[in-house]
Amino acid sequence: MASILYIGGTGTISAACVRRSLARGHEVAVLNRGGARRPLPPQVRLIQADIRDPAGVRAALAGERFDVVAEFLAFTPEHVGADLELFEGRTGQYVFVSSASAYEKPPRRLPVTESTPLRNPFWQYSRDKIACEDVLVAAHRERGLPVTIVRPSHTYDERLLPTLGGWTDIARMRDGRPVIVHGDGTSLWTITHSDDFAVAFTGLLGNPAAIGEAFTITGSHAPTWNQIYGWLADAAGVASPDLVHVASETIAAFEPGLGPGLLGDKAHSMVFDNAKVTTLVPEFRTTITFDEGARRILAYYDGHPDAQRADADLDAVFDRIAAHARAAG
Repeated sequence: MASILYIGGTGTISAACVRRSLARGHEVAVLNRGGARRPLPPQVRLIQADIRDPAGVRAALAGERFDVVAEFLAFTPEHVGADLELFEGRTGQYVFVSSASAYEKPPRRLPVTESTPLRNPFWQYSRDKIACEDVLVAAHRERGLPVTIVRPSHTYDERLLPTLGGWTDIARMRDGRPVIVHGDGTSLWTITHSDDFAVAFTGLLGNPAAIGEAFTITGSHAPTWNQIYGWLADAAGVASPDLVHVASETIAAFEPGLGPGLLGDKAHSMVFDNAKVTTLVPEFRTTITFDEGARRILAYYDGHPDAQRADADLDAVFDRIAAHARAAG
């Protein structure tokens, strides 16, 4: 049994990993500010502190040591540097959650592997994750930091809609209004349920063969965006959704806030080779495809009306984009 500290622990991905760690018999603690986005299982020890307040974290941990520290809330090199001050020498494995969006965009060849170059000129988020990895790799080479880097792609649970507009898209479908789909909808998009991701992730924790290594963790399920929107429509009870296909660059021009994540990730077909992680965690595989995932998402939202929050500003942007596309086409 390992002692594992999750930094975060209640997000889309980390909550599933916490549950899986408990199922594997580990001793699990979670460090966050409280006000959990997803409820923690009763077996978890909550350490309430803000990871951005190193003095407060140091006091809250009071010199504790963990076999594994799993960091889900570091997004810049400064965040990683503060972590190293807190945890280096106090854990046998520091696991950094990076992002598969760090792989070069557009990809020169598929499937993407861990040897694919890291370069994303479109999205600052991805460049910051690359910079974090650089800090950690240097620390491993120079001082033997026991680091493991994982790179998830699009990972979801029942609360996370994967489309451009989230619930706004579902509301538009149900109202019979046009829904914007980037490109022609035929690019392949790897989408992974968090419960599947957690199998691979937790299989790396405490594994000596994972030290000093980076791993892509995605499923093998790569439907088209047309399929993704179609399955959501089916789950929402919409027989013939009005899907309007628009170039990603046009969408970004109308709504710059969507641009980085769209041009820097979703606009491209992304298919991954998971051979490296399955060598260490052979039980990892896709068990939840998105046709089932879409049903779970709609069941959650239909059971939680308070979560059905459409974005009025984005809704208006989608109307303008649809009108522009139809006038041009």
